[in-house]
Amino acid sequence: MQEVSTRHFVIATAGHVDHGKSALVKALTGTDPDRLPEEKARKITIELGFAELNLTAPNGQTIHAGIIDVPGHEDFVRNMIAGVGSIDLALFVVAADDGWMRQTEEHLQILMYLGVKRAVVALAKSDLRKIDSVTDGIRIQMCQTVFARSPIVPTSVRTGAGIENLKGAIASELAAMHPQRDFGKPRLFIDRAFTLRGIGTVVTGTLSGGSIRRSQDVVVQPGEISARVRSIQNHGRDIEIARPGMRTAINLPDLSIGENGMQRGDLITVPGLGSPHATIDVLLERSSRLKRNSPPARPIKNGSSIQVHFGTGRIAAKITLLDKPALGAGQNAIGRLQLDSPIVAFVGDRFVLRDSSEQNTIAGGTVLDPDADRANFRSNAQIRFLRARATAPHDIDVCVRSEIALREFVLRKALLNKSPFSDGEISEALARLQCAGEIVLCSEIATDRKTWQQLRERASSLIDEVHKCNPERAGLDLNELRSTLRIQESNVFEALIADLCVKDFVRKGSAIARISHRPLLPADLEPVERSIRESLSHKPFDPLPRREIEPDRRAQHVLRFLIDSGQVIEVGPDAVLLRDNFEHMKARITEFISKHGPATVSELRQALESSRRIMVPLLERLDRDGVTRRVEDKRILGRIV
Repeated sequence: MQEVSTRHFVIATAGHVDHGKSALVKALTGTDPDRLPEEKARKITIELGFAELNLTAPNGQTIHAGIIDVPGHEDFVRNMIAGVGSIDLALFVVAADDGWMRQTEEHLQILMYLGVKRAVVALAKSDLRKIDSVTDGIRIQMCQTVFARSPIVPTSVRTGAGIENLKGAIASELAAMHPQRDFGKPRLFIDRAFTLRGIGTVVTGTLSGGSIRRSQDVVVQPGEISARVRSIQNHGRDIEIARPGMRTAINLPDLSIGENGMQRGDLITVPGLGSPHATIDVLLERSSRLKRNSPPARPIKNGSSIQVHFGTGRIAAKITLLDKPALGAGQNAIGRLQLDSPIVAFVGDRFVLRDSSEQNTIAGGTVLDPDADRANFRSNAQIRFLRARATAPHDIDVCVRSEIALREFVLRKALLNKSPFSDGEISEALARLQCAGEIVLCSEIATDRKTWQQLRERASSLIDEVHKCNPERAGLDLNELRSTLRIQESNVFEALIADLCVKDFVRKGSAIARISHRPLLPADLEPVERSIRESLSHKPFDPLPRREIEPDRRAQHVLRFLIDSGQVIEVGPDAVLLRDNFEHMKARITEFISKHGPATVSELRQALESSRRIMVPLLERLDRDGVTRRVEDKRILGRIV
């Protein structure tokens, strides 16, 4: 019989202060999530609390859920948001004696801004009054939200009624959900950091995006601090590997906590996922549920200072709207967040905005460009990019297509590193878009088909122009081509040359030419060629210096033609030989060393009746070719003879 695997999820409570969230968590799990003395004294939750709930789904699967108990008091909404950023299911708690209240509504809006889509409603204190009217009121409040069909379960912590029914409803909801994906990019936003004697620094959070193993190297962002995981726990149990959807405690003994070390809001991740960034382009949304003329519903003006709640942290920022002077309730807009400190965000990440006084939740949003260029917000290219991505920020094809269109040339291995897509998923999307004719994949470069076609056509025209104007040349010098095309990235240029040489072109040393091209001197340069050959033949083993052979531009063209076509060998900056003479000298040197043994430059020069000006660079060339090898001040035969 196949073993049934455990599925891991995270639940967070939500609801108004004093509606019984913590008491309900204790009834469900046996653990009191209120651990601080002040919480005990005031009988309210101030900080995040944690517990675990083990359930059996209707299909027999084992479900392990971590529960995060969040504050309901309006003074601690920032702590509430820190607890619900990576959850799978919301556990709304609504007291039967109060019904739907202000913080219930604010929590619902926060959960919707963060993209939470499933919830169970616990109708607490149901022993205090008739529950039908309260249930109807909750249904009315949720009717036009993603939580409209959420089960509502009457419960009473005092009598124990409904607790088992609530467990069953939670199990049914989680059984119908897919566990969080592992796409190879782990992130753990720290919600607690503390030090234990004999153990050192411990951080906790909800792991998402990938797995983390014991002894693995990690990076703490935004400080880009390297560390190694000593041990990992899940609800007090030592484990070798933490997977997405697990409440995770990581021991990082060498790091400190506090203002100069790790703290809530920091991120534990792995190397290679990019650096933190302080300029983020986003899609903003404001709930239509905001009450007219209420402080949360006031228009957000261009340039406003706000607080961005991202992951488990909050960062002060200024907001710039792309094409609106202000953003009203129920409206969406593309905007830019200029953060006071950088973050490592992914495409599609959700966040919540509160006003600068931290009194009101005013908006939410989705990250469109986590590495925005401060200078290009209103450039045509960036506007096209943001509008395209805003249509479907979680669609991989849209994200890949828009990224390539914006950057023009993208290294495949670096494409969408900051995204919720695995390397395999990105490769599949690239293949789909290539088959559809939208992009070009060449070597390790991905680019827009139109951009690549225009680049190929321009390069082809430049090569053809050289063939027409300078038919004696072997082709267009590669450095000259790259400079004219203004291609700074060497990998892009190499990909272009490789693509050109697939069919119509050929690389010849440091030049590129059409396959059909045959270098040919114009008739008016033939006398110059004869003159150069005569100069090189007069003293075959000791010809004139190069500067004397090519005194003018015409001679320079002809000599370059002879070198490129292999008829003349360039043995040094000022020394050239006809190919036949070069081969004869090489044979004579080989014969001399074979007969007489190791020889000096002087001995070889005298034997061949040459000069030191020719012999030194010639022997250095033969050394490079493996024909000879230098041992102290003499030459012996090399591997190639």
